[in-house]
Amino acid sequence: MLLELTVAEQRFNAVMEVLRDGLTVVEVADRYGVSRQAVHGWLRRYTNGGLEALADRSHRPRHCPHQMSATVEARLCELRRRHPHWGQRRLAHELVRLGVDPPPGLTSIYRALVRNGLIQPRPRRRAKASYQRWERSRPMELWQLDVMGGIWLTDGRELKAVTGIDDHSRFCVAAGLIERANARNVCRIFTAALDRYGNPEELLTDNGKVFTGRLGPHPAEVLFDRICRERGITHLLTGVRCPTTTGKIERFHKTLRTELLTGRRFDSLAHAQQVLDAWVDDYNTQRPHQAIAMAVPARRFQPTAATPAPVPHPRQPVTVGPTEITRRVSASGLIGVCYQQVSAGRHLAGQVVTVQLHPTVLQVFFAGQLIRTVPRTSTKEVVQLRAHRPHRPKRQPTTT
Repeated sequence: MLLELTVAEQRFNAVMEVLRDGLTVVEVADRYGVSRQAVHGWLRRYTNGGLEALADRSHRPRHCPHQMSATVEARLCELRRRHPHWGQRRLAHELVRLGVDPPPGLTSIYRALVRNGLIQPRPRRRAKASYQRWERSRPMELWQLDVMGGIWLTDGRELKAVTGIDDHSRFCVAAGLIERANARNVCRIFTAALDRYGNPEELLTDNGKVFTGRLGPHPAEVLFDRICRERGITHLLTGVRCPTTTGKIERFHKTLRTELLTGRRFDSLAHAQQVLDAWVDDYNTQRPHQAIAMAVPARRFQPTAATPAPVPHPRQPVTVGPTEITRRVSASGLIGVCYQQVSAGRHLAGQVVTVQLHPTVLQVFFAGQLIRTVPRTSTKEVVQLRAHRPHRPKRQPTTT
């Protein structure tokens, strides 16, 4: 008849073979298939505590030097309760500002929040491999602009917000509320931002009708496109049904809804604009941003103030010089200027060139040297060319 011995009983038999039977530790270790150190440990435990000491014990360490202390965990939970929208990175940043150095790790913060019932654990989603993160290298190189709805008044009316951020610094350059998102209202907010901060080199928007009239069967220049052309701003458009291209402004909308608009109604448009302006000021100057290493957007944003044009004397002739803008040459050696594609040469791919806009010609300069002069096509001619572009019939498959 076979008897099943517990772990403690097997260790006791090994100890007795050493103490009672006189076997050596090496022989007992070979018989039981363990190390000599294990047998010596059993002997020591049996001498100090008897048979009960031979049972399995917890391998949990008695102390952990880097474990979060109860005081730090209490501060962490207090911050999270006061600011439910703060995540692990923001909480770690605020703990450092409160004097906790070094701060607990992000995983430790997450586990502490779950342990105290402040967040619900959920599986982490992997970022799609097709997403490509990008950021312009300096401020005023690219703005992202969009229109957001879902801002409600107490009387049931809905307001729209025209928002814009600088791609490099995440600085909010525009945040204006309007009742109707028509071209005139959107352009009013847009031009106010240009007058305050200056003209960016490029502007990225979606394909909304208030932003562009290039799409559709009859392309035309809308008011927004005309403002960009007159100020020398290259207007870029996203792909059709591709909101991830303007991901920074979309993420800004999510933050705006979470921190300010969720479950809130305003008495009037003026009241809502006043609250929004205060929040934007805090966002730009006080709130750390995770995407720029917890820096404040205002530290990375250096706007070029718009200088007013001098007023000429009535009796003096007015002389207007050419407008200069900069463009980055594409991989194919082309640049886009005022709806025209100009070839600068593939040997300049990735380089920045200067373009002088004259009434009849475009002059392209690189490193101070004139490299190309092309006739300037008016916007009206461009629209006519696109409208009368010959239709190419689809190629029919050949059958054998």
